[in-house]
Amino acid sequence: MHIIGLAGWSGSGKTTLIKKLIPRLIARGIAVSTLKHAHHGFDLDQPGKDSFFHRTAGATEVIISSAKRWAILHELREQPEWDLAALVGKMSAVDLVLVEGFKRDAFPKLEIHRIANGKPLIHPEDPHIVAVASDSALPAAQVPVVDLNDIEAIADLLLKHAVPI
Repeated sequence: MHIIGLAGWSGSGKTTLIKKLIPRLIARGIAVSTLKHAHHGFDLDQPGKDSFFHRTAGATEVIISSAKRWAILHELREQPEWDLAALVGKMSAVDLVLVEGFKRDAFPKLEIHRIANGKPLIHPEDPHIVAVASDSALPAAQVPVVDLNDIEAIADLLLKHAVPI
């Protein structure tokens, strides 16, 4: 498996770009999974459902399964948050894992930058930024810059810079 991240400030379009990239990568014959870091607590379970009762009763893991999908809910129960490598280790093998978030971790990342966001570049402060996808020219950039709307060029960059994990 190979891994690469998409980093950028909130509102830069990371999720929008990932939604466009996944079908293009699959069309190239590449199996893709994603890993998204949430800054706040999140809940996939619904109050009142059996699985919710199992989890809130104290189960460490609850697996929910159907004919269409399955999910594991793992409660940390005061344990430390898992790191990127441990989380990827739980994933089924694919060709490429796209990571949204974990921007402080040391692995290659494509920065997503929108001028209208009014935020500074993460590059060059993060030495793991290998390229920038932007909606404007960035003549001072020290890494390759690609047009944010050129999905094929972005896919090429991701595949070029993804590293084994």
